[in-house]
Amino acid sequence: MPSHQTAPGESVWDYPRPPALRRDARRVVVECGGEIVADTTGALKILETSHPPVFYVPPADVRGDLLRPSAHHTWCEWKGGADYWDVVVGSDVRPLAAWSYPAPRPPYEELVGHFAFYASRVDRCAVGDTVVQPQEGDFYGGWITPEIRGPFKGGAHTRGW
Repeated sequence: MPSHQTAPGESVWDYPRPPALRRDARRVVVECGGEIVADTTGALKILETSHPPVFYVPPADVRGDLLRPSAHHTWCEWKGGADYWDVVVGSDVRPLAAWSYPAPRPPYEELVGHFAFYASRVDRCAVGDTVVQPQEGDFYGGWITPEIRGPFKGGAHTRGW
């Protein structure tokens, strides 16, 4: 495991395992292809050891007309089966840009129907006034903001952490 940094901010290494589910009242926005795909002040976020938070947007705050179900599915040891979604804005298709849990396992039932987005697969994601940086790698979908610090799992040579 890497050494902890001493920079200010909340260390992702202090996040729990199994992950914690928290509410976040800041405005969360996802943009793609010139459209706002998601916009909420009612996000849920998952905090998991070594990962930047993953923000989940309630279904009522997501443009469902811009999402197309994918045949791709994954399994999370904590939350259960995830469905994946393409973001489609006209002819601009962003494969597997979002995911959701149709029947999350306890204690994550609140996530049902909420959507999370890979910041690296859309044009812009923001929390409050801060544009997020995507977590490295193509498996985890954490959003990096200035109030958190790593190192973060997901980049090259971090699989064994």
